[in-house]
Amino acid sequence: MGTEYNSICQSMKSTLDRICLYPGYLLIADDASERFGALCDVLRQRGHRICTVSNTQKFLTIARKTHPDLVLLDIGLSSVSGYEVCQCLKADLSTAQIPVIFLGTPNQSAEQVTAFSMGGLDYIPQPLPLEELLFRIEYHLATLAMNRKIRQLSIQVNEWIRRQDRQMHVANEQMVEIALYDALTGLPNRALFINRLTQVLHLSQNRHDAQFAVLLLDCARFKVVNNIFGHDAGDRFLREIIRRLQGCLSQVNALARLNGDEFAILLSDVTDLRCATQAAEKILEVLLAPFCVQGHDVFINGSIGIVWGDRDYREPEHLLRDADTAAYCAKKQGSAGYRVFDPTMSNPAFKVFQMETDLRRSLQHQDFQLYYQPIVSLDTGKIVGFEALVRWKHPLRGLISPVEFIPVAEETGLIVPLGQWILYEACRQLRYWQTQGAIARDITMSVNFSARQFSQPDLIEQIDRILAETQLNPQNLKLEITESSIMENTEIAAAMLHQLRQRHIQLSIDDFGTGYSSLSYLHAFPVNTLKIDRTFVQRLNGTPETLGLIPAILSIAKTMGMSVVAEGIETPQQLEQLRALSCDFSQGYFFSHPLAAQQIEELIITAPEW
Repeated sequence: MGTEYNSICQSMKSTLDRICLYPGYLLIADDASERFGALCDVLRQRGHRICTVSNTQKFLTIARKTHPDLVLLDIGLSSVSGYEVCQCLKADLSTAQIPVIFLGTPNQSAEQVTAFSMGGLDYIPQPLPLEELLFRIEYHLATLAMNRKIRQLSIQVNEWIRRQDRQMHVANEQMVEIALYDALTGLPNRALFINRLTQVLHLSQNRHDAQFAVLLLDCARFKVVNNIFGHDAGDRFLREIIRRLQGCLSQVNALARLNGDEFAILLSDVTDLRCATQAAEKILEVLLAPFCVQGHDVFINGSIGIVWGDRDYREPEHLLRDADTAAYCAKKQGSAGYRVFDPTMSNPAFKVFQMETDLRRSLQHQDFQLYYQPIVSLDTGKIVGFEALVRWKHPLRGLISPVEFIPVAEETGLIVPLGQWILYEACRQLRYWQTQGAIARDITMSVNFSARQFSQPDLIEQIDRILAETQLNPQNLKLEITESSIMENTEIAAAMLHQLRQRHIQLSIDDFGTGYSSLSYLHAFPVNTLKIDRTFVQRLNGTPETLGLIPAILSIAKTMGMSVVAEGIETPQQLEQLRALSCDFSQGYFFSHPLAAQQIEELIITAPEW
């Protein structure tokens, strides 16, 4: 028994050595101080502060003033019981939370029950070996200290959480500002205006008296001010325009900035179309007065398109589209004015006219994006190049197919600036991938050239400048030219092609087999690659009867030392037939749809092989 007790004491001593890391302040009620003298000495040696008091009233006064970490109460005090002292402590709000340990007599269950019912933290019977008494006291001190630390940490954590919540709230408000408001003017942007139009449309579908109109204002000469006087002056000019607009609009109307010089206005307090036209007249009137820009008078020719929000409309974008169409018609009148949208404005000829306007605007705002379709070696199954394909992100209509807008760009000559942008962006992107180590150095970029582009007298200078600016090796560039563009003027075409080949730029005949397909021009022109049109490839279904002209084209190319790219592969059967014919390269949905640059980077990481 003695050995076991010594072992327990040794364990206690070891534990005490760790617990004493939490020194505390003890207040002891003892009317016979010699009883706890040894305990107090040891506690002081271990770093604790001790105060022993025999007078009950003095004890309570000290407790209120000093707030000890722990109170030790002897149940058998001579003047008053420890229970009564505890009752006094618990009855006072300033001392009610001070933990109390009762020191009692052994084998007194009733005393223990009373002690705990009075709110005591512990009941320690006396006499008790000093080591055990010390252990229990310091254990409680350590526990109390740790609980205080936990509460402090909890308070700090909660405060940190509150700070984070406040910061998140501020960040969310800032994100909303960025997402829904124009950074320069603070006006609602297109996204927020579309959201409000959606709400108004929904309301108009359910209430016959919910009348509204949409006005689109195009302010001419804004870009001129920027170019002549600088952007700071342009910003002040823009704010003055907004100040005038807000001055003539009521509180219930919504004004938004769609882009640099276009504003949209939602009139939700109108009863008929006349209210909308009167608002347009008022806006044009306040814009007539000259604007002072760095001491110069600047005049605005505002053009306004008006759409009456009848119940036939289902999409907010359609309202903006028709308002834009009406504003364009007003602008074509040649002076400040407005037009109310009429369905006759949407006839085919006008749509082409409108698309030309939209193309010009989108070229200024760079609303175009390049997608890239991998070109795959049929020998290795790996990517050896990409074809750059333009997509138009129309601000109102979304993505528009090149089939729809490229013919208009060709007809109007806008294909020239658009083609320059495409060539620059494609070369820049390929060079970026090279510098990032994402692709091999021999990967090529194919860029389509139209007949209109190919006929430019300064084409070679344009290409030289773009290659110099992007620092792309000319050997990585492959220009795809249609047969018709070559055959329009064979002498000029031959000279142009030879200059390009002298620069080691690769040349490819696009859609081979659908045009002239003359062997004579193949002999005359330094072409590297023939591209088999997708119409031939899509006929392939695994049978020899569907091969058509493909074997003949492959034979011609091989004889003349050219490579062949088959376009439009969509099935495994088409792939196997072309491999069996020893076709060099291919592209198509079977490998990958055209992808944005980031998606191409994700594809490259997977190192695909087909």
